[in-house]
Amino acid sequence: MPGISSLPQTEIALPGPLGNNIPMHSAANVFCHADNADGYVVYEQPLTERIRTFLRLEFLYGQVRYHARSQSSWGSRAAVQSLLDILAILSRGDVRSEVLKELERQTLGLSEYQSNPQVDKGRLATRLETLTSLRGRLNSTGVQLAQPLKQSEFLNSVKHRSAIPGGTCVFDLPDYTHWLSRPSEQRQRDIEEWIKPLRPLCEAVLELLWLARQNAQPTKETTRAGVFQHTLDQGERCRLLRIAVTDDSGVYPEVSCSQRRFTVRFLTWRDVNRRPVQTSDETTFYLICC
Repeated sequence: MPGISSLPQTEIALPGPLGNNIPMHSAANVFCHADNADGYVVYEQPLTERIRTFLRLEFLYGQVRYHARSQSSWGSRAAVQSLLDILAILSRGDVRSEVLKELERQTLGLSEYQSNPQVDKGRLATRLETLTSLRGRLNSTGVQLAQPLKQSEFLNSVKHRSAIPGGTCVFDLPDYTHWLSRPSEQRQRDIEEWIKPLRPLCEAVLELLWLARQNAQPTKETTRAGVFQHTLDQGERCRLLRIAVTDDSGVYPEVSCSQRRFTVRFLTWRDVNRRPVQTSDETTFYLICC
């Protein structure tokens, strides 16, 4: 895994996804998180189906956590809908097994650095401890971690009516309206109970994506007439493509990719009433292959 042995000892600290303060090189940490960096907008394109699923779970889990803190009934509605979307993703495949495999892969990869004298042993031990803890928690959930939620009559009624436009309004689901009228503290407790069985899986996904992002080095690139093409070298591993442009650039990337090659076109944003067009100007951006 690149980037670990090359980091110097005099670094700044940024928080990891589970609250661990992990020192990182100031030149490499600007784009390591999912959130946009100061002065930049970061766009992500998954290159594998596994990463695509992880990114969606990360997105939905962030929405649940944000809206779960809301005191309004609209916030509770949004939290429940994001929770149902997570359940829909988990029903399409063995996501738990995929996460466990990735945790194992990351653990084995990091363990190889234990005999390297140039590696910060304290940092390495922290990451290995975190991965081991996440694996243990996820293993303890069992393969049917979402089963209690899937068997909830209340959530199932909301799920079925959500497929209809406006299907969760007061006359369709009076019991849902009654729950939404309960005190915010009660609704927050209920949402927290629903999230609890999914937390080990979602937190493992956050850690895996954080590791992928923070171990990739950004390179500064420039387009020709708004287009950038890159062919991956034999053996070059890239599962997540990240593109960072300044937030005042007025352009955004559109990515098309195959197994060994990807093309980035930069489109000029005008307004919501006009179609964007490909820019003919040179565009400078940061490319990060994770």
